[in-house]
Amino acid sequence: MIRGIITDIDGVIIGDKIGYNSPFPHPDVTSRIKQIHASGIPVTLCTGKPHYAVEKIITDCALNTPHITDGGAIIIDPITNTIIQKHVIEKSLVMKVVSAYLNATMYTEIYTQHGYYIQKNQYREVLTNAHTHVLQTPPIIIDDLLQIAATEEIIKVMPIAIDENDTLRLRTIFAAFADRLTLSVASHPVAAPHQFGLITKKSVSKKQAAIDVSTALHIKLSECLGVGDSTSDWNFMELCGSVATVENATEELKRLVTAKTTGGFIGPSVDENGILPILEHFAL
Repeated sequence: MIRGIITDIDGVIIGDKIGYNSPFPHPDVTSRIKQIHASGIPVTLCTGKPHYAVEKIITDCALNTPHITDGGAIIIDPITNTIIQKHVIEKSLVMKVVSAYLNATMYTEIYTQHGYYIQKNQYREVLTNAHTHVLQTPPIIIDDLLQIAATEEIIKVMPIAIDENDTLRLRTIFAAFADRLTLSVASHPVAAPHQFGLITKKSVSKKQAAIDVSTALHIKLSECLGVGDSTSDWNFMELCGSVATVENATEELKRLVTAKTTGGFIGPSVDENGILPILEHFAL
Protein backbone atom coordinates (compact mmCIF):
# COMPACT_ATOMS: atom_id res chain seq x y z
CA MET A 1 0.00 0.00 0.00
CA ILE A 2 1.34 3.43 -0.99
CA ARG A 3 1.25 5.90 1.89
CA GLY A 4 3.17 8.80 0.30
CA ILE A 5 4.33 10.25 -3.06
CA ILE A 6 7.60 12.00 -3.90
CA THR A 7 7.63 13.42 -7.41
CA ASP A 8 9.85 15.53 -9.62
CA ILE A 9 8.16 18.50 -11.33
CA ASP A 10 9.69 19.44 -14.71
CA GLY A 11 9.13 16.72 -17.27
CA VAL A 12 6.72 14.90 -14.97
CA ILE A 13 3.86 17.26 -14.08
CA ILE A 14 5.10 20.27 -16.10
CA GLY A 15 5.94 20.05 -19.80
CA ASP A 16 6.82 22.59 -22.47
CA LYS A 17 3.37 23.28 -23.96
CA ILE A 18 2.91 26.85 -22.78
CA GLY A 19 -0.65 27.47 -21.65
CA TYR A 20 -1.38 23.73 -21.46
CA ASN A 21 1.13 22.27 -18.99
CA SER A 22 3.67 25.09 -18.71
CA PRO A 23 4.52 27.01 -16.60
CA PHE A 24 2.01 25.17 -14.39
CA PRO A 25 0.53 21.65 -14.52
CA HIS A 26 -2.62 20.97 -16.52
CA PRO A 27 -5.73 21.60 -14.35
CA ASP A 28 -6.60 17.89 -14.43
CA VAL A 29 -3.19 17.08 -12.93
CA THR A 30 -3.53 19.77 -10.26
CA SER A 31 -7.00 18.49 -9.36
CA ARG A 32 -5.87 14.85 -9.05
CA ILE A 33 -2.82 15.68 -6.91
CA LYS A 34 -4.94 17.86 -4.64
CA GLN A 35 -7.51 15.08 -4.29
CA ILE A 36 -4.88 12.45 -3.43
CA HIS A 37 -3.23 14.69 -0.85
CA ALA A 38 -6.59 15.54 0.74
CA SER A 39 -7.34 11.80 1.01
CA GLY A 40 -4.47 11.42 3.48
CA ILE A 41 -1.63 10.40 1.15
CA PRO A 42 0.94 13.22 1.41
CA VAL A 43 2.51 14.47 -1.83
CA THR A 44 6.02 15.91 -1.71
CA LEU A 45 7.46 17.80 -4.69
CA CYS A 46 11.15 17.20 -5.38
CA THR A 47 12.92 19.72 -7.61
CA GLY A 48 16.08 21.62 -8.36
CA LYS A 49 14.02 24.80 -8.44
CA PRO A 50 13.73 27.16 -5.46
CA HIS A 51 10.54 26.93 -3.42
CA TYR A 52 9.28 30.34 -4.58
CA ALA A 53 9.30 29.01 -8.16
CA VAL A 54 6.88 26.20 -7.28
CA GLU A 55 4.86 27.90 -4.55
CA LYS A 56 1.82 28.38 -6.82
CA ILE A 57 1.73 24.63 -7.55
CA ILE A 58 2.01 23.87 -3.84
CA THR A 59 -0.75 26.35 -3.00
CA ASP A 60 -3.05 25.27 -5.85
CA CYS A 61 -2.72 21.63 -4.76
CA ALA A 62 -2.95 22.57 -1.04
CA LEU A 63 0.18 20.54 -0.32
CA ASN A 64 0.89 21.41 3.30
CA THR A 65 3.83 18.99 3.46
CA PRO A 66 7.62 19.32 3.33
CA HIS A 67 8.94 19.84 -0.21
CA ILE A 68 12.44 19.17 -1.52
CA THR A 69 13.74 22.26 -3.34
CA ASP A 70 17.07 23.48 -4.73
CA GLY A 71 18.13 19.88 -5.28
CA GLY A 72 17.77 19.16 -1.57
CA ALA A 73 19.45 22.32 -0.24
CA ILE A 74 16.17 23.46 1.28
CA ILE A 75 13.29 21.31 2.56
CA ILE A 76 10.34 23.56 3.27
CA ASP A 77 6.58 23.74 3.69
CA PRO A 78 5.84 27.16 2.15
CA ILE A 79 2.19 27.06 3.23
CA THR A 80 3.15 27.09 6.92
CA ASN A 81 6.53 28.74 6.23
CA THR A 82 8.28 25.88 8.04
CA ILE A 83 11.88 25.04 7.13
CA ILE A 84 12.89 21.46 7.86
CA GLN A 85 16.43 21.71 6.45
CA LYS A 86 18.60 24.48 4.99
CA HIS A 87 22.15 23.86 3.78
CA VAL A 88 24.26 27.00 3.31
CA ILE A 89 27.56 26.94 1.37
CA GLU A 90 30.56 28.40 3.18
CA LYS A 91 31.08 32.02 2.03
CA SER A 92 34.75 31.67 1.13
CA LEU A 93 33.93 28.65 -1.01
CA VAL A 94 31.06 30.46 -2.73
CA MET A 95 33.44 33.31 -3.58
CA LYS A 96 35.96 30.93 -5.16
CA VAL A 97 33.34 29.03 -7.18
CA VAL A 98 31.58 32.13 -8.45
CA SER A 99 34.92 33.76 -9.35
CA ALA A 100 35.95 30.67 -11.30
CA TYR A 101 32.83 30.69 -13.45
CA LEU A 102 32.78 34.47 -13.92
CA ASN A 103 36.42 34.39 -15.01
CA ALA A 104 35.44 31.76 -17.57
CA THR A 105 32.62 34.10 -18.75
CA MET A 106 30.03 31.42 -18.00
CA TYR A 107 26.56 32.76 -17.19
CA THR A 108 26.16 32.27 -13.43
CA GLU A 109 23.27 32.61 -10.98
CA ILE A 110 23.50 32.48 -7.18
CA TYR A 111 20.58 31.63 -4.91
CA THR A 112 19.55 32.62 -1.41
CA GLN A 113 16.48 31.32 0.37
CA HIS A 114 14.44 34.25 -0.93
CA GLY A 115 15.71 35.10 -4.42
CA TYR A 116 18.39 34.67 -7.07
CA TYR A 117 20.94 37.01 -8.63
CA ILE A 118 22.83 37.55 -11.88
CA GLN A 119 25.53 40.04 -12.74
CA LYS A 120 24.46 42.95 -14.97
CA ASN A 121 27.18 42.39 -17.58
CA GLN A 122 26.07 38.76 -17.97
CA TYR A 123 22.44 39.53 -18.82
CA ARG A 124 21.35 37.57 -21.91
CA GLU A 125 17.84 38.40 -23.12
CA VAL A 126 16.92 34.96 -24.48
CA LEU A 127 18.42 32.93 -21.62
CA THR A 128 17.39 35.30 -18.84
CA ASN A 129 13.81 35.47 -20.11
CA ALA A 130 13.61 31.70 -20.64
CA HIS A 131 14.78 31.00 -17.10
CA THR A 132 12.41 33.65 -15.76
CA HIS A 133 9.58 31.69 -17.40
CA VAL A 134 10.83 28.41 -15.92
CA LEU A 135 11.14 29.87 -12.42
CA GLN A 136 8.21 32.29 -12.74
CA THR A 137 10.46 34.76 -10.94
CA PRO A 138 12.92 37.25 -12.50
CA PRO A 139 16.50 37.44 -11.26
CA ILE A 140 17.77 40.34 -9.18
CA ILE A 141 20.27 42.06 -11.46
CA ILE A 142 23.28 43.57 -9.70
CA ASP A 143 26.63 45.06 -10.67
CA ASP A 144 28.81 42.68 -8.65
CA LEU A 145 27.80 39.07 -7.98
CA LEU A 146 30.73 38.60 -5.61
CA GLN A 147 29.40 41.29 -3.30
CA ILE A 148 26.22 39.24 -2.73
CA ALA A 149 28.24 36.04 -2.45
CA ALA A 150 30.27 37.62 0.34
CA THR A 151 27.34 38.95 2.37
CA GLU A 152 24.32 36.65 1.86
CA GLU A 153 23.64 33.01 2.79
CA ILE A 154 24.04 31.19 -0.54
CA ILE A 155 22.44 27.79 -0.82
CA LYS A 156 23.01 27.16 -4.54
CA VAL A 157 25.27 28.32 -7.38
CA MET A 158 24.01 27.70 -10.90
CA PRO A 159 26.46 28.05 -13.81
CA ILE A 160 24.69 27.62 -17.15
CA ALA A 161 26.39 26.04 -20.17
CA ILE A 162 25.53 27.14 -23.69
CA ASP A 163 24.69 23.59 -24.79
CA GLU A 164 25.50 19.96 -24.01
CA ASN A 165 29.00 20.26 -25.48
CA ASP A 166 29.71 23.21 -23.19
CA THR A 167 28.97 21.09 -20.10
CA LEU A 168 32.52 19.74 -20.40
CA ARG A 169 33.80 23.25 -19.60
CA LEU A 170 31.30 23.53 -16.73
CA ARG A 171 32.42 20.21 -15.23
CA THR A 172 36.11 20.96 -15.76
CA ILE A 173 35.85 24.18 -13.75
CA PHE A 174 33.92 22.36 -11.01
CA ALA A 175 36.56 19.63 -10.68
CA ALA A 176 38.65 21.86 -8.40
CA PHE A 177 35.75 21.93 -5.89
CA ALA A 178 34.46 18.36 -6.20
CA ASP A 179 35.76 17.35 -2.76
CA ARG A 180 33.77 20.12 -1.04
CA LEU A 181 30.65 20.59 -3.17
CA THR A 182 28.10 18.58 -5.17
CA LEU A 183 27.27 19.17 -8.85
CA SER A 184 24.38 17.90 -10.96
CA VAL A 185 23.49 19.01 -14.49
CA ALA A 186 20.01 19.16 -15.99
CA SER A 187 18.15 20.73 -18.90
CA HIS A 188 14.73 22.23 -19.44
CA PRO A 189 12.87 22.13 -22.79
CA VAL A 190 11.80 25.77 -22.51
CA ALA A 191 15.44 26.85 -22.18
CA ALA A 192 17.01 24.37 -24.63
CA PRO A 193 19.80 23.86 -25.56
CA HIS A 194 21.21 25.35 -22.34
CA GLN A 195 22.41 23.01 -19.59
CA PHE A 196 21.96 24.05 -15.96
CA GLY A 197 24.60 23.21 -13.38
CA LEU A 198 23.34 22.90 -9.81
CA ILE A 199 26.08 23.30 -7.20
CA THR A 200 25.26 22.75 -3.54
CA LYS A 201 26.95 21.83 -0.28
CA LYS A 202 28.64 18.41 -0.36
CA SER A 203 26.09 16.77 1.95
CA VAL A 204 23.12 17.85 -0.18
CA SER A 205 21.21 15.41 -2.42
CA LYS A 206 17.65 14.53 -3.33
CA LYS A 207 18.35 11.13 -1.78
CA GLN A 208 19.19 12.52 1.66
CA ALA A 209 16.32 14.98 1.39
CA ALA A 210 13.89 12.12 0.68
CA ILE A 211 15.14 10.38 3.82
CA ASP A 212 14.63 13.57 5.84
CA VAL A 213 11.10 14.02 4.45
CA SER A 214 10.12 10.43 5.24
CA THR A 215 11.33 10.96 8.79
CA ALA A 216 9.37 14.20 9.13
CA LEU A 217 6.20 12.53 7.79
CA HIS A 218 6.73 9.28 9.75
CA ILE A 219 6.35 7.28 6.54
CA LYS A 220 8.80 4.63 5.36
CA LEU A 221 10.26 5.22 1.88
CA SER A 222 9.40 1.60 1.12
CA GLU A 223 5.76 2.74 1.38
CA CYS A 224 6.25 5.64 -1.07
CA LEU A 225 5.86 6.08 -4.82
CA GLY A 226 8.82 7.92 -6.39
CA VAL A 227 8.36 9.58 -9.79
CA GLY A 228 10.98 11.30 -11.97
CA ASP A 229 12.13 11.76 -15.56
CA SER A 230 15.94 11.98 -15.44
CA THR A 231 18.63 9.56 -14.37
CA SER A 232 19.55 11.90 -11.51
CA ASP A 233 16.05 11.36 -10.08
CA TRP A 234 16.95 7.71 -9.47
CA ASN A 235 19.01 9.14 -6.62
CA PHE A 236 15.82 9.36 -4.55
CA MET A 237 13.56 7.00 -6.50
CA GLU A 238 15.68 3.94 -5.78
CA LEU A 239 14.79 4.28 -2.09
CA CYS A 240 11.05 4.08 -2.80
CA GLY A 241 9.07 0.87 -2.71
CA SER A 242 7.28 1.80 -5.95
CA VAL A 243 8.68 3.83 -8.86
CA ALA A 244 7.35 5.29 -12.08
CA THR A 245 8.43 7.50 -14.93
CA VAL A 246 7.03 8.99 -18.13
CA GLU A 247 7.68 8.17 -21.78
CA ASN A 248 9.74 11.34 -22.27
CA ALA A 249 12.19 10.25 -19.54
CA THR A 250 15.79 9.33 -20.25
CA GLU A 251 16.29 5.83 -21.62
CA GLU A 252 18.52 4.97 -18.67
CA LEU A 253 15.83 5.90 -16.15
CA LYS A 254 13.21 3.90 -18.06
CA ARG A 255 15.57 0.93 -17.97
CA LEU A 256 16.03 1.27 -14.21
CA VAL A 257 12.27 1.55 -13.62
CA THR A 258 11.53 -1.43 -15.85
CA ALA A 259 14.23 -3.48 -14.12
CA LYS A 260 12.50 -3.09 -10.76
CA THR A 261 10.80 -6.46 -10.30
CA THR A 262 7.86 -5.02 -8.37
CA GLY A 263 6.31 -1.58 -8.36
CA GLY A 264 7.85 -0.25 -11.60
CA PHE A 265 5.71 1.48 -14.25
CA ILE A 266 6.18 3.75 -17.30
CA GLY A 267 3.33 6.09 -18.18
CA PRO A 268 2.69 8.24 -21.26
CA SER A 269 4.57 11.48 -21.98
CA VAL A 270 4.24 14.52 -19.73
CA ASP A 271 2.53 16.30 -22.64
CA GLU A 272 -0.16 13.61 -22.47
CA ASN A 273 -0.47 14.21 -18.71
CA GLY A 274 1.30 10.91 -18.15
CA ILE A 275 1.23 11.34 -14.38
CA LEU A 276 -2.52 10.60 -14.42
CA PRO A 277 -2.20 7.03 -15.81
CA ILE A 278 0.69 6.51 -13.37
CA LEU A 279 -1.54 7.44 -10.45
CA GLU A 280 -4.33 5.26 -11.82
CA HIS A 281 -1.93 2.31 -12.18
CA PHE A 282 -1.09 2.55 -8.49
CA ALA A 283 -4.77 3.00 -7.55
CA LEU A 284 -4.24 6.54 -6.34
